Amino acid sequence: MLRITGVKHDKNGEIISYRLNTGQIISKGEGIKLAEQGQIEGVTVGVSKSGEKFLRSLPDGDSRNNLDNLPEIM
Repeated sequence: MLRITGVKHDKNGEIISYRLNTGQIISKGEGIKLAEQGQIEGVTVGVSKSGEKFLRSLPDGDSRNNLDNLPEIM
């Protein structure tokens, strides 16, 4: 099972890519596809008010593993 270990934000603070526990860096779209297929643990796919899909952490009471709080990747 894959796990997200880091994220990259754009200049507006939106997450645009993810680093997986395999070391692979994937785009937001690739992350959404993998999550929809149940291949990434600890996340679910949400839909914004504007209809855009995004990944969100499953609530577990630990804010340290929220996607926005993961290490920034270059």
